[in-house]
This record gives sequence, structure tokens and C-alpha cells, in this order.
Amino acid sequence: MLSKAIAVVTFIFVAPFTLISAEFKSPEGDVILTINYDGATGTETIELDLAGIEDLGLTTIETSTIWTEGVQSFVGIELATLTRALGIASGTIRAVALNDYAVEIPVSDAVTGGPILAVMRNAAPMSVRDKGPVWVIYPYDASSDYRTEVIYSRSIWQLTKLDFQE
Repeated sequence: MLSKAIAVVTFIFVAPFTLISAEFKSPEGDVILTINYDGATGTETIELDLAGIEDLGLTTIETSTIWTEGVQSFVGIELATLTRALGIASGTIRAVALNDYAVEIPVSDAVTGGPILAVMRNAAPMSVRDKGPVWVIYPYDASSDYRTEVIYSRSIWQLTKLDFQE
């Protein structure tokens, strides 16, 4: 009887981490985003190419920014979708750019209808020259809460790595 209980408990605690890994497709193209998080066996690393990000489900934000002219259309994965897929509900995200510039984003920012990890702007993939390949975009026009110096500072472009920390 005890061995059945241990098996059930093991399944309950191990299965979510197994399922999490299965949701992320191995990259076939150039890796544009590396994610580190605490998993079942310590720090886990996921590498995503553009197709891997697209497979997680894309959404669109139409908004103006302080870095561009007029309303822009950004396509990417919601940060909330990513945190749910990883099973992360709290802590901070250390976001790192190509030039090693880094910012901290609280996981509490990862809400439905909130920021996305944009991979396209105005229907085109973003090059490094155009703040790509990944840019954290908030829906700035949706609320004055998204038009603050703090939020602008979290809008890191040329993003290459996300480190989830408790």
C-alpha cells in the first residue's frame, strides 16, 4: 500500500516537469532565446528558435512606443503563456540582451493581456538592427500603468536570455 502511495506522489510531483519539457520543441534553426529555470532536477535550460516560440502560440499587440513612430503591430508570445508553461507563478525574471545589458522583470507582470516577447514588428521578423530578434513589449497604449519609466526600463530589446529566479 505504501509503495502505491509513493508512486502516486512521485507521479504528481514529477509529471508536471516532464510535461513542461515536452511542450518545448527542440530548435532546428538558430537559437534566439535561452530560458533557465528551476526544474525537477535543478536548473533546466530550454533553447528556442523562432519556430519554437511560434509553437507556443502567438498574440498581437498594436501600440505606440517611445522608440518608434506611430502605432506598431507586434507579434509574439505572451509572457503569461510562457510562465504558465514553465509552471512559474512568482519571483523575478532576469532578462539579458545581446550586449549583456540586463533588467529584472517581476513575474507578476506576466498577466494575460500584458507584455509579450515580440518576434515580429509590422508583419516582419525583427533583425538585431531593428531591436530583435526578441523585444519585450508591453501594451503601452492600453493603460497609463504601462507608460512609466519602470515599465519602459523593462522593455528590453535584442533579448537573448531569460533567467527565472525565486
